Amino acid sequence: MSYKITRPFAATLSLLVVFLMAVTFSPNRADAQQLSPEQKQEVQSIVREYLLQNPEVIVDSIRELRRRDEAAAAESRKNALGSLQDQLEKDVNDPFIGNPDGDVTIVEFFDYRCGYCKKVFPDVQKLVEEDGNIKFVMKEWPILGDDSVYASRAALAVWFGQSNKYNAFHSAMMESKGNLSNDRVNEIAAEQGVDVEKMKTGFGDPRVDMVIANNTKLAAELGVTGTPAFVFGQNLMPGAIDYDTMKRLLDGMRKTD
Repeated sequence: MSYKITRPFAATLSLLVVFLMAVTFSPNRADAQQLSPEQKQEVQSIVREYLLQNPEVIVDSIRELRRRDEAAAAESRKNALGSLQDQLEKDVNDPFIGNPDGDVTIVEFFDYRCGYCKKVFPDVQKLVEEDGNIKFVMKEWPILGDDSVYASRAALAVWFGQSNKYNAFHSAMMESKGNLSNDRVNEIAAEQGVDVEKMKTGFGDPRVDMVIANNTKLAAELGVTGTPAFVFGQNLMPGAIDYDTMKRLLDGMRKTD
């Protein structure tokens, strides 16, 4: 038996097609078991013919599923940002640049070997320097191999042991070109007036590994999978963003406050 699928019928059937497929192809469902084999075959025939005549339904369904997944993920991130705000903004062990008493706090997850982190670094500096009322928290998150781990541990050791040298050291590593090997990190540290031997000793400070572990955990809870990733209040911005976007998000934070 065949059916001619008219436009009104198709409009109604499009709302039922997912349910019908679930019924006919999910033998564990009670409603599926209520259909006779002949009824199941008939429904399968209807669904098949409809999908063949309207293949865009599948594309539309995938798009709608993606939209719903993205909306759910955004809502999940928003909830996570609210519950993790203190850990993001107020961890006393995190390095920061800018104004410690700023009226807003911005957070960045970064890796010293990340090309996109380096690309946005001038805009970060510009934003912080021009505004003068931003506390910019640096979430050291080395995800690009052993050299990245060494660079972050070196930076944190400087933060805890020679904090007055951190900003210059951090900037020099972000501005460095080429391979950032362990030897190159030590060289940059020396160029910025860091006591390199004291820095190496500082690797043993338990806070160094604790900060990296905490940042890794935070990134996972927020669904962050790469660097850079910025947090502007209730907005999580994965990936590189330009100065104008930063400024717009910053203005939005102050309007919200």
